[in-house]
Amino acid sequence: MAILVLGGAGYIGSHTVYELIDQGEDVVIVDNLETGHIEAVHPKARFYEGDIRNRSFIDSVFDQESIEAVIHFAANSLVGESMTNPLKYYDNNLCGTKVLLESMVAHGIDKIVFSSTAATYGEPERVPILESDKTNPTNTYGETKLSMEKMFKWTGLAHGLRFVSLRYFNACGAHASGNIGEAHNPETHLIPLILQVPNGKREAISIYGTDYETKDGTCVRDYIHVTDLAQAHIKALNYLRAGNASDIFNLGNGVGFTVKEVIEAAREVTGHPIPAKVEGRRAGDPATLIASSEKARTVLGWNPEHADLKEIISSAWNWHKNHPNGYAN
Repeated sequence: MAILVLGGAGYIGSHTVYELIDQGEDVVIVDNLETGHIEAVHPKARFYEGDIRNRSFIDSVFDQESIEAVIHFAANSLVGESMTNPLKYYDNNLCGTKVLLESMVAHGIDKIVFSSTAATYGEPERVPILESDKTNPTNTYGETKLSMEKMFKWTGLAHGLRFVSLRYFNACGAHASGNIGEAHNPETHLIPLILQVPNGKREAISIYGTDYETKDGTCVRDYIHVTDLAQAHIKALNYLRAGNASDIFNLGNGVGFTVKEVIEAAREVTGHPIPAKVEGRRAGDPATLIASSEKARTVLGWNPEHADLKEIISSAWNWHKNHPNGYAN
């Protein structure tokens, strides 16, 4: 029996495929390559190019392959774009998941691990954020991910589907092999943007706001290595295999770093001065986002192994300095 990874040519999906194959799993990938990269596909995985909104396509994959469970990364994920083009996000994220679930039910596939997001919470009521805290998304992206979680819940009640939803924070870093890493266009994540400076791709890194109520006035975020995220998806898969009930887990290091701290760590790792320029605040940026991962640690037995900020940045730098144009070298 194989594991179907939707979005397995994307950033977190490709790293999860590498970890699955390292653990002896048989892996099938579906990706429409809208934001994924064929170069990121593991050579031992079977790859199908297509869109989960296409029922006949997804049915054909389930007909050809003996699929035990699904890990679902296939979604649009740019917060800013989700606010200017919300219907794109409803179409891909929600309609795609509806078609997927129809096909899963028809083929008797009853286990799914879902790549969700901390954006389901919106402005946090407290820090660190708990899974039981109120969900009130402040952007379309978070709203569609929350709606997808609810779709799994109600489909589960009607058809016996069991799911694990993993809500995580700032994915970062790259695979130890240096073969795969982060390559978005446009790039919106802080660490790759910082590393564009020593790579000669930009003059300076922008800091959006220095007047937040944090230790140095810049936003605090919880950064988690992509390989640790991948391991959490496998832990969640095994949790469902063991017959456990559907559940939701936060994934984070439980430690927050300010923007200035991340820039300083990157200076030390790269040996480059990395000039920074201060800009005004961006709308909708909470001062502090940190996850409590106690539940994932206790229930799933998940322990992040790459929590050191310099280690995270070193792995990212190893990828970016050797792939300054991402996969388009």
